[in-house]
Amino acid sequence: MTYADPAPAPDPAPALHCLVTGATGYIGGRLVPELLDAGHRVRCLARTPEKLRDHVWAGRAEVVRGDVTDAGSVGDAMRGIDVAYFLVHSLGTGSGFERTDREAARIFAEQAHAAGVRRIVYLGGLAPVGVPERNLSPHLRSRTEVGRILLGSRVPTTVLRAAVIIGSGSASFEMLRYLTERLPVMVTPSWVRSRIQPIAVRDVLRHLVGSARMPADVSRAFDIGGPDVLTYLEMMHSYAAVAGLRRRLIVPVPVLTPALSSQWIGLVTPVPPSIARPLAESLRHEVVCHENDIARYVPDAPGGPLGFEEALALALRRIQDAQVTTRWSSASVPGAPSDPLPTDPDWAGGSLYTDHRELTVDVGPEALWRVVEGIGGDNGWYSFPLAWAVRARLDRLVGGVGLRRGRRDAARLRVGDSLDFWRVEEIEPGRLLRLRAEMRLPGLAWLEMRVESDERGRTRYRQRALFHPRGLLGHAYWWSVAPFHAVVFGGMARNIARAASKDTAAPVLDG
Repeated sequence: MTYADPAPAPDPAPALHCLVTGATGYIGGRLVPELLDAGHRVRCLARTPEKLRDHVWAGRAEVVRGDVTDAGSVGDAMRGIDVAYFLVHSLGTGSGFERTDREAARIFAEQAHAAGVRRIVYLGGLAPVGVPERNLSPHLRSRTEVGRILLGSRVPTTVLRAAVIIGSGSASFEMLRYLTERLPVMVTPSWVRSRIQPIAVRDVLRHLVGSARMPADVSRAFDIGGPDVLTYLEMMHSYAAVAGLRRRLIVPVPVLTPALSSQWIGLVTPVPPSIARPLAESLRHEVVCHENDIARYVPDAPGGPLGFEEALALALRRIQDAQVTTRWSSASVPGAPSDPLPTDPDWAGGSLYTDHRELTVDVGPEALWRVVEGIGGDNGWYSFPLAWAVRARLDRLVGGVGLRRGRRDAARLRVGDSLDFWRVEEIEPGRLLRLRAEMRLPGLAWLEMRVESDERGRTRYRQRALFHPRGLLGHAYWWSVAPFHAVVFGGMARNIARAASKDTAAPVLDG
């Protein structure tokens, strides 16, 4: 079930066959069930299809392996498609992201035309009117360029241009939420006075679904936004009011550049500087809709678009009710490794370090599994919290994600979920949780936890940390942290067993 209201009866028009790229991401992961509920057939193109396995809609959609920068896989995925959604970007990948996005858009446009696709739909960014493209932030400039490439594809194209998207788990919402909640008094960049027209994620999805049936002679960009135009300063004050917080004291100063702003945001919020910087750079422009022509083709919802405070209240309610279906961190960290797990059949070999722990636990496997699946986020990592905090801080200093990503759901995990600075690579409910590290490391790392029963019917907890070093630096890294393993990994195993014995998921700290 998605977060939105129950879907209306399917359109009597023939169902369309839709291709969705970016289904592992924030918007794509929410669009797929909306298209399915509207009666359409859906095919998802994903670099790692396994990450979509545990979504509630997985059995209703076709998933194929591929990458938008690989023309062959895109061409194969386009066969038989009526409407192709381009919902990927390279935000946070470094200085070459504009080139990557340009190439992906060119391939997508060419393959869509070759396959006879009827329409392309793209969600881009709302750019300010009258500002030369060269003066836009790199993020907005790239979004604008991608839209132009797709519009030039000779395939009818809908480009939806949105500013700040407000919904549970969106990067913009998380940035606003954490800045406001954690800083009752804050010195802020001058861009907090820029005017913005935010839009609720449910209205974005309504526009994306409705765009599939636009007339064939319509090929253009549309501004989309909610009914309210506010400054970021007003948005923070509104958030405080909706969340029941005291009014915040906010002092804008001109000396905070986008680079400094992104570091400041990265320090306070879960959003890493690599993502915070392009968001902050975009906010220095006024991003307000200058037309509402989309309403001719996609009617407003009953009652009209959701207002800003209503969108905030809905997002907060979804978080409180643990109904966050996707988060800004749903997509993998750009450049994160996807190599096979050591000991898998296709493992290429090489040096491998392991730390193995095993304990008998005097509880049933169900109680132990509850603790294992509840690890991370607010529950912590069951050992030497100072060591985890220091490692997280070091990761943030070198541009990593740190521990602040937390969990999508407090009790349940699924393949592909981000979990602090790990990602769920495999989960077998009641038996196995395997995490792959997305922290900055000179190598590849995994953490594996198993719940088993031995021949005498006793519950066994097995824990395995693996590290495949990259070069001499990788070997040096492992041996530099090896002296702490007894405390960190040994303490983790003992405290997980202890927490399970108490039948509670609250962390018990060792050392």
